Amino acid sequence: MHTVLEQVPERLQAIPTRIELDESIQKAKAALLNDIKRSVYIYRVDCGGCNACEIEIFATITPVFDAERFGIKNTPSPRHADILVFTGAVTRAMRLPAMRAYEGAPDPKLVVSYGACGCTGGIFHDNYCVWGGTDQILPVDVYIPGCPPSPAQTIYGFAMTLGMLGQKLHHKETIEAPGELARLAYADIPYALRTEIEHEARLMSGYLQGHDLADDFLKALSSSNGSVIASVDDLIAGTDDPRRAEVYADLKELLLKKVIG
Repeated sequence: MHTVLEQVPERLQAIPTRIELDESIQKAKAALLNDIKRSVYIYRVDCGGCNACEIEIFATITPVFDAERFGIKNTPSPRHADILVFTGAVTRAMRLPAMRAYEGAPDPKLVVSYGACGCTGGIFHDNYCVWGGTDQILPVDVYIPGCPPSPAQTIYGFAMTLGMLGQKLHHKETIEAPGELARLAYADIPYALRTEIEHEARLMSGYLQGHDLADDFLKALSSSNGSVIASVDDLIAGTDDPRRAEVYADLKELLLKKVIG
């Protein structure tokens, strides 16, 4: 007696093969779930969207994309939720229900603003009945932009959220003792000079990169044992990036003007 599979020609047989996760994906998954040790439950709040975002979220939890392999599950109640996903622009009618859902979720919780409307209000941002994006009424931890975001973008955003949830689970707050003063960075350098150096670096390289360059420059000034100018020259000579060297040279000229006059 032959089975049905044996009666079908081999070229027409579709035998499923086991899908093995890439080693890098396995490590990333283990790192994400290492601190949480359980599944993460998501509660979705539609604040006034067109349902396109909801369709993509539902596609994300189907077997095709299978968000549950990362331990991400849906819950019908905010009281069981670890992550709150807000879609659509916040309308007047949904402002209070959205805030009640946020208050009903236990701490630590994370807020995800999903889609272009959830992030900024989208094309409805200036409508008479729209407050704007989710961050107009609630503190947002992760933004997932798109109109609508794809399932791949959604899973990536959830992965980032899981990492932040692990941080919140281990978050510690420290309170200064009475009379305790904050330690200033580079306290041996005059405050006016520090601010001018950072301001000049940010003008040349942007806010974040300029801050890093100014920090390196101030560190060289603070750690110099002998000549300050020699320490700055060593910093310039030690960089391979001509753009960084140009900024350091400009900061050196500013230093000479302020110190020597």
